[in-house]
Amino acid sequence: MTASMLTPQIEARFAAVRQLADAVLFEGYVLYPYRASAAKNRLRWQFGVLAPPNWGIGHGEHSSQRTECLLEPCGDAMLFAELRFLRAQRRTVQRAESSGEFTTVDELELPDRVLTPWDEGVEEHVQVALPVADLADQPRILPFSRPAGEETEEVLDGDGRPVGRLVRRRAELTGELRISCVELPGPYGVRKLTVEVANTAAWQPDPDADREAALPRSLVCAHLLLGLDRGRFLSPTDPPEWARPATADCANAHTWPVLAGEPGSDDLLLSAPIILEDHAAIAPESPGVLYDALEIDEILTLRTAALTDREKREARGTDARAAAVIELADTLPPQVMERLHGAVRSLRETTEPAAAADPEGALERLLSPDTPWWDPEADAGVDPQRDTVLVDGQAIGAGSRVLLRPGQRRTDAQDLFLQGRSALVEAVLHDVDGGVHLAVTVDGDPGADIRREQGRFLYFQPDEVAPVVET
Repeated sequence: MTASMLTPQIEARFAAVRQLADAVLFEGYVLYPYRASAAKNRLRWQFGVLAPPNWGIGHGEHSSQRTECLLEPCGDAMLFAELRFLRAQRRTVQRAESSGEFTTVDELELPDRVLTPWDEGVEEHVQVALPVADLADQPRILPFSRPAGEETEEVLDGDGRPVGRLVRRRAELTGELRISCVELPGPYGVRKLTVEVANTAAWQPDPDADREAALPRSLVCAHLLLGLDRGRFLSPTDPPEWARPATADCANAHTWPVLAGEPGSDDLLLSAPIILEDHAAIAPESPGVLYDALEIDEILTLRTAALTDREKREARGTDARAAAVIELADTLPPQVMERLHGAVRSLRETTEPAAAADPEGALERLLSPDTPWWDPEADAGVDPQRDTVLVDGQAIGAGSRVLLRPGQRRTDAQDLFLQGRSALVEAVLHDVDGGVHLAVTVDGDPGADIRREQGRFLYFQPDEVAPVVET
């Protein structure tokens, strides 16, 4: 099957979502410290691996994934689908010998990098465009394939002399897209769309074939972009009330579909092998791709910048994408690094009522660059030392004595050990979400004075304490 061309309008919509889709595609591609020798980079690509059917069974991998969702097409609507995946391209390193022959080696050291064997990820995609009405007659089975191949790249030293070569080998890939769309009974004209992605490789593995042998024949990090030129998708995670029963009947296997694109839009859907929310997006503060969404950008960038020169040379030789991470960490301007400390998306919305009640400029003071948003001085209406909260009809504030009674939702063992102990309230604190917390020191704690000096208290919510009745 030849890939169908997307219309300019659909291509523009897909392009806006591909940054998020790329985060899915390359999640875990190469992890800190970005070297092939690192233990965590020995077992890669944990998400969306569609293995050959004759190998995946019994090895914890699947050979297919299925996306089901509801849509409301209009008129002669067209469905556009783009399957995206990585192809594992196996790279070996060879050293040039004086005889003119080449010897496969574990590493080849150069002044600027250290080359090592590695599985590179080659981006692949399959695009189709089909009239929605045609899918009601019979399911469409659309096969695709990628041929095997081999390439060599000459490696030169600093003086331009050949010292070795890289050999890249690709195995043959074959697969299918199976698409159907049936109209559901009822007055709404809703259809259920089913798209299956299957690895159809005929590879017959040896009995002892492991995951390393299967990966070059797998569709890695496979996910789908779906679009309608006329009509809308119903959110699989938050559908209209009338569509909830039909949505619950949708059976998704090894993938999680959500609405994509700008908030409020409903003509794009991303079906990925990880759980996302509708209209997920990359944080604008993120300065670049780090391939590890389980880390904090700031910490990961600082750690990368602190690698030794030898470690950085090995990372640069591991993969071009790893080399880009090293370059990013080494050249990140201080003002960009400052943006990685964190962000509060809803700060303006939560402070507008306070600004309306204080026309003298509470909002301007809160958003002033001279006063951090988390500083109590930013809002004169909040005073941890004077604020109080009602507990069992009694005002509790700094200086009040309470009995601690942690609730069932608090599973911290330390909290449970403090059940029934008396404590002194040091401050009443309000978080940005409107929650109230009591900072306390426990009576009899020999470190209470140190806690006060450092501002390191124990925290309980108002329903987890009881006033001490003074006698």
